[in-house]
Amino acid sequence: MGKRYYCDYCDRSFQDNMHNRKKHLNGVQHHRAKKAWFDQFRDSAAILHDEQIKKPCRKFLQKGICDFGPNCRFSHMSEEHLYNLKRRMEQERQHKEDSEDRKIAGRSIEEWLSKREKKQVALGSKGDLKTKEDNEEDEAERDIPQQLFTIPDLPPSLVPPPPGGWRVSPSTDWG
Repeated sequence: MGKRYYCDYCDRSFQDNMHNRKKHLNGVQHHRAKKAWFDQFRDSAAILHDEQIKKPCRKFLQKGICDFGPNCRFSHMSEEHLYNLKRRMEQERQHKEDSEDRKIAGRSIEEWLSKREKKQVALGSKGDLKTKEDNEEDEAERDIPQQLFTIPDLPPSLVPPPPGGWRVSPSTDWG
């Protein structure tokens, strides 16, 4: 029987030799199947732009079917489909903006952590002597980014301390 070549785009297999493979890969059916596969992953904005440029297909509008199918150079989308595509495009844009906002928020957390680490290093080099100015700076640095409070179900070790600090009773034995 010999080796067989399977084409994922066309969902078919054939005897694998140079002639058959070259004939298949250069064939119209393979190119159409490959284009259809990659069109699945196009963003809504590109699809909408292409469909708005095209004129409506008369055969598809009259009969509901077109001999050319997805390869038709005219648009087979109804007004309702175009409206749904516009909504999906807006949702993708909104999702992209939200993810960019999260990245910006992530940077502010990283900045806060780096400032906090620098402060810890500076305090270690100064010693234990604190002045009134140092205490005021400490309170200003306790402004914890709000993004840390919005993360659900954090383990207790990662929950930021409350504004006044943790309450410790004087009779606690840490033994």
